Amino acid sequence: MPDTMIKICGLKTPEAVDAAVDAGATHIGLVHFEPSPRHVSLSDAAKLRRRVPDSVKVVLLLVNMQPAPTGEALDAVQPDVVQFHGNETPEWLALVKEKTRYEVWKAWGLMNAQSLENVLAYEGKVDRVLYDAPAKKLPGGNGVPLDWSLLREYHHRIAWGLAGGLTPDNVVDAIRATGAPLVDASSGLESAPGVKDIDRIAAFCRAVREA
Repeated sequence: MPDTMIKICGLKTPEAVDAAVDAGATHIGLVHFEPSPRHVSLSDAAKLRRRVPDSVKVVLLLVNMQPAPTGEALDAVQPDVVQFHGNETPEWLALVKEKTRYEVWKAWGLMNAQSLENVLAYEGKVDRVLYDAPAKKLPGGNGVPLDWSLLREYHHRIAWGLAGGLTPDNVVDAIRATGAPLVDASSGLESAPGVKDIDRIAAFCRAVREA
């Protein structure tokens, strides 16, 4: 079984980016969504992006942005992946995937078995679905785990990853329960909302490697 990929999301400082890279993350996430405590401006996101070595992929997270601002964000940051975390339609994401060189991910709030079937509307339209807990006040980064049993032995037709309340303490159980090929952590690695804890980043990546 290949190594589980690791995405550390919601990074805001050079120190946090360096810590994620040094700890072995395969992806780092930058959030451009003003209501989030993890929001970074496009200029700051572009600076952080330039710190990341080519061996690590940069994911830019956007929420319900109109086409023109979406294009501006992608041009400014030049990520490897654009992750949509709102109510974006399959048709819109298929267009982004077709017209740009970016890998396209869709975050999906997983509530029940039916929502697993509903996500198939994105089959062929996105490169990866990222299963998260259902949205609350914010669309993600709420620190709430989803029901892992929904994914146990499920036959996935879209490449996928697991998010939602993952921490250094529960990520091994999450991988064993779901077989996740990629895990994504954000609020579970913080000392305060939007403030990444360097030691927790390292502990999370270490736990994933040991799983």
